Amino acid sequence: MQQAPTEASTAAPENSGNAGGNVGAAVEKTVGTVLNRGLNVRHIRFMALGSAIGTGLFYGSASAIQKAGPAVLLAYMIGGAAVFMVMRALGEMAVRHPVSGSFGQYASRYLGPLAGFVTGWTYVFEMAIVAIADVTAFSIYMGFWFPQVDRWIWVLAIIFFLAALNLLSVKVFGELEFWFSLIKVVAIVAMIAGGAAIIVFGFQAGGATVAPGIGNLVEHGGMFPNGFEGLLASFAVVMFAFGGIETIGVTAGEAADPKQVIPKAVNTVPVRVLLFYVLTLGVLMSLFPWNEVGTNGSPFVQIFSGLGIPAAPHILNAVVITAALSAINSDIFGAGRILFGLSRQGHAPASFGKVSRHGVPWMTVVMMAAVLLVGVVLNAVMPKDVFLLIASIATFATVWVWVMILASHVAMKREIARKGLPASEFPSLWWPAASILTIAFMAMVIVILGAFEDSRVALYVGAVWLGVLVLAYRLWVRGHGRARAELADETAPLPGAQVPGAQVPGAQTAPADAAYGRP
Repeated sequence: MQQAPTEASTAAPENSGNAGGNVGAAVEKTVGTVLNRGLNVRHIRFMALGSAIGTGLFYGSASAIQKAGPAVLLAYMIGGAAVFMVMRALGEMAVRHPVSGSFGQYASRYLGPLAGFVTGWTYVFEMAIVAIADVTAFSIYMGFWFPQVDRWIWVLAIIFFLAALNLLSVKVFGELEFWFSLIKVVAIVAMIAGGAAIIVFGFQAGGATVAPGIGNLVEHGGMFPNGFEGLLASFAVVMFAFGGIETIGVTAGEAADPKQVIPKAVNTVPVRVLLFYVLTLGVLMSLFPWNEVGTNGSPFVQIFSGLGIPAAPHILNAVVITAALSAINSDIFGAGRILFGLSRQGHAPASFGKVSRHGVPWMTVVMMAAVLLVGVVLNAVMPKDVFLLIASIATFATVWVWVMILASHVAMKREIARKGLPASEFPSLWWPAASILTIAFMAMVIVILGAFEDSRVALYVGAVWLGVLVLAYRLWVRGHGRARAELADETAPLPGAQVPGAQVPGAQTAPADAAYGRP
């Protein structure tokens, strides 16, 4: 697996204009401009697991349940299927072009520099908004133990703590995420097992008003208590829950072997959706009627408190705090690496492209910490309403990034066919039908945001944000920033192919997809 080309060729157009951008080994040896490949299979696999278990599940799921009732399980399955197709598209591009800028650079390469600029900065915006939601959730969880302490104090403390950790090497980040994710995964599996035992044996204690059982899924208004409209409304929160899962693609630039770890991480998405969302929430709504699941803290803690199981609420609160810490940690990491890629393309200040002696883009970490201070202000001014507002705005940004990933993938597939390039080693499934249907679904989610009053503000904020980005591109991006990114294609040549790098008219796209395809 070649490592040097990944950063050396992330944005070749700018290389002609600065000494630090020389191609190949010269760039690899340039101190302070290259990220370290410190993430191994274990790190990325658990980062992939952890990205599916965050604030959207532990806290946001309560809002989704209130909107759709038990039908929220169907919403998570539909949304999960769409997200899986996004991840397969991103995985195909990440294996072909394993660069730190990820989908921001893919959009620049295949859709044009303006698309790359908008996509990269919208992802940074998404991560900033999601991180504010995560620190908000963290402060709420801490309120379970320390109700007298103001939320903003917890927000301020966690920002400085995680910012300091992210200034260390990427290996430290990987290890931290590994242990955070391991705690979450073990807790979820144990909770499902414990919940299933309660359902089977009919345990009831602590003043619970309704006996646990699968019947709770249909005995309080049916599977669709709020009708089809409730199901649609839940997608605003459901898709927020999946936000950040695309960070797997960002790890490609720092993965020791992207061609091995990225496909493995992407292919676990369906299992994670079924296990961590569908099965988990199914067990929870069987233990406790959906219409009694409120939004005062995590529904997980509330449910086990209602069942009166000793110490379980405290254990679960510790778990959801771990989940929030993991999510914030990943948000800072993802936004920082995209900013690094944007700076290499001439789409962000050059200072964001400088890295510390540990191989970390330290300026991006500092900027994210500064942005998160907004969370301190929001939690001090409007602590009760901040989460739903932030979740809606984050959903818009998330879905926009996913649409750009899909559009970049479509453009790449067309170029592969048009130029007869080597077929992908990790091709997306059911091309092109699945991609078209997924784009249509994402468009529907954006329409849903505007259809309901409590999420409509997300469209207004999103429209203003996109308008500001287009204006900023026209006013400030110059030189190599107006050129498409040139990415090294690390696709392995087919057996018996001609000289590596040569374009063979009519390349064997279909047979190659079959040969290299993975379930």
